[in-house]
Amino acid sequence: MPRPKLHRKIRFRPNVTYFKPQGVPMRFLDVVELTIEEVEAIRLKNIKGFEQEDAAKKMKTSQSTFQRILSSAYKKISSALINGKAIKIQIDKKN
Repeated sequence: MPRPKLHRKIRFRPNVTYFKPQGVPMRFLDVVELTIEEVEAIRLKNIKGFEQEDAAKKMKTSQSTFQRILSSAYKKISSALINGKAIKIQIDKKN
């Protein structure tokens, strides 16, 4: 049985939750799904400019978990950009 997922501190809700290549109808695109945690990690690290340790504290998680979340987000975004996929941000209604 897997460990229960911890609730992390998310302080950002995006208004836009889909991004896609211009000129390609959605029905022809594969979709990459980013979790709200991955978006928050990217926001803290790249937009707000926090160091990893401080960003992890803001999300109330360990540095190693923060790094895994960030790496997962980078991999998904890279795949979408390189392979021409749409990006969907999954917003959990509980947080």
